Amino acid sequence: MNVSKLKINFKGELLVDIAFNISSSLALIGQSGSGKSLTIKALLGMLPKSMSLELEENFGFDLVAGKSVGFVPQNPFTALSPLTKIKKQFFVDKQRILSLFEEVGLESSLLERFPPELSGGQLQRVVIAMALESKPKLLLLDEPTTALDPDTKVRIIELLKNLQKKEEFKMLFVTHDISSAKNLCDDVCIIKNGIVIESGNLQVVIQRPKEEYTKTLIEANFANRKYRQ
Repeated sequence: MNVSKLKINFKGELLVDIAFNISSSLALIGQSGSGKSLTIKALLGMLPKSMSLELEENFGFDLVAGKSVGFVPQNPFTALSPLTKIKKQFFVDKQRILSLFEEVGLESSLLERFPPELSGGQLQRVVIAMALESKPKLLLLDEPTTALDPDTKVRIIELLKNLQKKEEFKMLFVTHDISSAKNLCDDVCIIKNGIVIESGNLQVVIQRPKEEYTKTLIEANFANRKYRQ
């Protein structure tokens, strides 16, 4: 899956100007305001009307239709209606919901509960199940572990890794968290001020970063250098 051009303009100012290829799983990493979330919104057709988009891609399916794209948002606590039972927030039949719950490791009894009755980890699994409803070819993840505690974060990353192997979808993982990305993604694009400044195999980039910005991101993510071993 290839994006040869993705440009986002706002009142004459170029906010994002990038290109990338998703061979299997790609992490788009940058600090807040770097343009990574705008990229996700552009692919989902969710940019504000005040922004203009130039997009040239070769995904092999219609992005606008949405059925081939799944989306996991940043905060599971705000992604669901708090006053609606979990089972009512899906758009597929009960058998498919039960199958999805089994895939993400949730008990079927949770379908009768309301979102505030579930933990953060359970809610994120629900949101992941919802993203897989239509058996997407591409899964977009916008900082999906930010609101989770460290142990739950590890379990969610492992879940996503296993789901990709089983369902064979491609992934674009937008994050500032290199420690999570390195356990999930094969490749990486480092984005700064809307421009990709470094890209390649994620493990190689972590081991031998070329740009000072990349080095700063790595040092901010890890307390020591044992991860390089």
